[in-house]
Amino acid sequence: MPAQVRVYAPGSIGNLGPGLDILGLAIDGAGDVVTAERGGPGVVIDEPGHPALPRDPGRHSSGIAALAVLRMAEASFGVRLRIEKGLPLAGGQGGSAASAVAGAVAANLLLDAPLTPSALLQAALEAETVVAGPHADNIAPILLGGLVLIRAARPLEVVRLPVPSGLSLVLAKPDCSLSTREGRALLPEMVNREIALHQAAQVAAIVAAAASGDLALLGRAIDDRIAEPARAPALPGFLAAKAAALAAGALGCSISGSGPTAFAVVSDEAAGRRVAQAMAEAYRGAGIECTTRLVHPDLAGARAL
Repeated sequence: MPAQVRVYAPGSIGNLGPGLDILGLAIDGAGDVVTAERGGPGVVIDEPGHPALPRDPGRHSSGIAALAVLRMAEASFGVRLRIEKGLPLAGGQGGSAASAVAGAVAANLLLDAPLTPSALLQAALEAETVVAGPHADNIAPILLGGLVLIRAARPLEVVRLPVPSGLSLVLAKPDCSLSTREGRALLPEMVNREIALHQAAQVAAIVAAAASGDLALLGRAIDDRIAEPARAPALPGFLAAKAAALAAGALGCSISGSGPTAFAVVSDEAAGRRVAQAMAEAYRGAGIECTTRLVHPDLAGARAL
């Protein structure tokens, strides 16, 4: 077994519009990196990755996930972790989930008998539950890559879906933050039948679009009538940015995870550049600075570097 490993975990778009807690897409580019080496008992975090993150391994998603892996494997050693945060805190890009997955995979690579992907998913979910809540729509695509459907939560069952070729997305991150717990507190406790049926139809349409490679259908199905209306008032500039994205040619647009990042589906990079510019200008018109980037699906998921 190696004495030290280094693992990269990509970011993700949780919910993917109407798929609240049940759809997630891994995206390329920025991600979190965890370096792990064997050590004494338990987990020690030498570098948490950001001044605002705790060194306490029981409160850091990487530490919780790594400790869960060691416990499941009944390992006779502990690990020391160093985290490099490439994803924003409370940014709606799967930051806590990426750290959890990277911590789990890194600890697993140090084992004499590595655990299965299913066990790693459970370890990462244990961490995500503590830090952000018991939902797998970020950790599953980050671990497995691509587009993932959470078919059931208890027991956890995930389904990898095909990713339409040519799929590109624009991420627009306004200069503000909204934690997952804050975003979840805004969700309605109940919805009426019409909204529930509409939401189910859009999730089904996304699955159909993934299977058929129909980007236009995928874009039309980014129509969230549960989380987006509840969270939009807490995200200044979002509605203007969404309108600007659609006017500039985006196929669909919504909130990434709990926000504040917004995402837009585009058919190619030229459209992506137009949409990114339009969204940035809309946010700035609302007095909010914004950074944008064009991303593509990450099909590989978490991996050793």
